[in-house]
Amino acid sequence: MSDQFKLAALSDDYTRFGLERDAVREWEDGARTDDSAGSYEWWYFDAHLSDGAKIVVVFMNKDLGAASSPLSPQLRVNLELPDGTMSNNTIAIPAAQWSAASERADVRMGPGNRFHGENLREYRIQATAGTVQVDFTLTSEVPAWRPATGHMLFGAARDLEFNWLPSVPQGAVRGSYTIDGKRHETTGVGYHDHNWGNVGLQKIVNDWYWGRGQAGPYTVIASFITSAKKYGFAEIPIFMLARDGRIVADDPEKMTFERDGIYTDAKTGKPVAGIVRYTYVDDVDTYVVTFDRKRDLVRNPLTKDLPWLKRAVARLAGFDGAYLRFAGVLTIEHHQGGRLVEKFAEDAIWELMYFGHARAVSD
Repeated sequence: MSDQFKLAALSDDYTRFGLERDAVREWEDGARTDDSAGSYEWWYFDAHLSDGAKIVVVFMNKDLGAASSPLSPQLRVNLELPDGTMSNNTIAIPAAQWSAASERADVRMGPGNRFHGENLREYRIQATAGTVQVDFTLTSEVPAWRPATGHMLFGAARDLEFNWLPSVPQGAVRGSYTIDGKRHETTGVGYHDHNWGNVGLQKIVNDWYWGRGQAGPYTVIASFITSAKKYGFAEIPIFMLARDGRIVADDPEKMTFERDGIYTDAKTGKPVAGIVRYTYVDDVDTYVVTFDRKRDLVRNPLTKDLPWLKRAVARLAGFDGAYLRFAGVLTIEHHQGGRLVEKFAEDAIWELMYFGHARAVSD
C-alpha cells in the first residue's frame, strides 16, 4: 500500500476522529461536513423488494465528483420494476431547501424528501423524483459497522479523506413505491450507508467494486478500492460478513479479491468483471463470496448528467469516469478444513465505479 494512502486503523486514528473501536454512535450518521466547497456527502439506501422490484435512493449534497463546487444538492431515485422496466431519475434541489442535522441522520431536500434515522435502528426514507415516489421504513437487523475508523486517508499529510459508514448493513424494509400514479405496498430487505470527504473522488480513486447482499443467514458487505495513479494504484480491500446478525469476518488482511470473465463494456469503454469473488481465510474457516453478473441496471458515463458545457470541459480535460450497476446472483460458501459445510445463493445488486482511466486487468 502506498505510504500516502491508508485505511486509518491505529489507536491514534480513533483518537483523532473521536471514535470508539467497538461501537458506532448515532452522531456518526449525522452530517460530517459543512456542505462548503471542498467537501461532499451523501446518504444511500437500497432495497430488494418482495414483489421483485429493486430501489436505490441517494440524498447528495453535490455530485460525486464535484467536491470543489458549492452546495448543489441532488436526489437520485432508481427503480427497477418486477418486469425489468427501469426508471432512473436525478433531480437538482435548490441549496436553500437542503438541511442535514449533525446529531443523527436527518436530511431534508425540498418539500417531502427526507432521510431520517433514530438510534441507528429505524430509518424512514421519503423521496419523489420524476414519476417515482417512495416511502419506506428500514429497521436494522445487523448492527452498524465500519471498516476500522471508516476513514481512508490520502496525501503526505494524510489530510485528504474519503469516509464510509455502513449504518445499516442489513435491515427489514416495509412501505411503498408509486410510479405513474400507481402505488405498490411491499416489504423487503434493505441497506443504508453514509459517505463523505474533502477531496474530489477523481483525484484519489481510480475505481472500485462494491457490493452488499444477504443469502441464508449471512449478510455481506464487500469492496475493493484502487487508488488513483498518483498513489500508485494502491489497493484497499474491505470485507464484512455477519451470520445471524453477528459479525464473523471483517479483517481485510485475511481477504483476497479476484475478477473473472472480464469484458469491455461497449457503452463506457471500461473493463468489467462478469464475476467478482472475495475469499476470506481464517484458520480452518474459509468463506467464499461470489457476485455473478446476470444483467446491467445502469451503464452511464459520469458526464451524462452534466450540462453540455461542463460535459465538454470534462472531455477536454480527459475525464472519462463511468458508473455501472449490476444485478445477478450472490453466493456465499463456508468451508471448514477444506470441506464445504454451507452454501446459500440470492439475488443481489453491486457496482463498479470508475473515476480514472481504464487499466488493463487480467482475469
